[in-house]
Amino acid sequence: MAGHSKWSNIKRRKWAEDAKKGQIFSKLAKEISVAAKLGGGDPEANPRLRTALMEAKSNNMPKDNVDRAIKKGTGELPGMNYEEMRYEGYAPGGVAVLVEVLTDNKNRTVAEIRHILTKYGGSMAEHGAVVWNFEQKGYITIPRGDMTEEEVMEKAIEAGADDVNVDQEFVEIFTDPQELHSVGETLQTMGFNLETQKFMRIPKTSIKVEGSQAQSVLKLMEALEEQEDVQNVYANFDIADAEIAEAVGS
Repeated sequence: MAGHSKWSNIKRRKWAEDAKKGQIFSKLAKEISVAAKLGGGDPEANPRLRTALMEAKSNNMPKDNVDRAIKKGTGELPGMNYEEMRYEGYAPGGVAVLVEVLTDNKNRTVAEIRHILTKYGGSMAEHGAVVWNFEQKGYITIPRGDMTEEEVMEKAIEAGADDVNVDQEFVEIFTDPQELHSVGETLQTMGFNLETQKFMRIPKTSIKVEGSQAQSVLKLMEALEEQEDVQNVYANFDIADAEIAEAVGS
């Protein structure tokens, strides 16, 4: 399950360092507003808002931006009415793609998603064609530090993790969605700093792609993520780390 999340982490770190930081804030503000609208402005009573605020904190989103987004959601400030949509498609090589959006104009968004898929050799799919292959998980990343792989895995499992992936720099921890916050709190009491804490859709099966096909898939993913209405993009590709790093660095 680590292929897609590996790419996501490299992308997140790159975005944090460049001019796309403002784009991250815009997407986070949308999610915070929608979460507050649906479940209220108290994060203790609203798990979705609590998760969005943790993601905002990990990206160093200014407090004023966060407060304004919450107030737009609760109606204390005027704001847009966003609709949650999900689109399914295929990337080159038969890779399944799932796109989650928040939009104030469905017709515009679906046309742009279709255009991006087509431009990079993919296509739209019918509703239900690929979503079955993705299951929701809680997702946490922590810095690996100087711990051994065995030490990290032991601590993560003790905290309640379902699965763990240890990389050179960071540790990916996967949880039952209902246990995301409790596992995160336990890890923090153990002294870990959480880099990421959110919900993620993980593919049940993956498709290996290489070479030019792999680069096309990653260019498609990047283009979808940069579309202003897109909140999350998931895909079931299996691409070598070196090829992912090459694509992100280019």
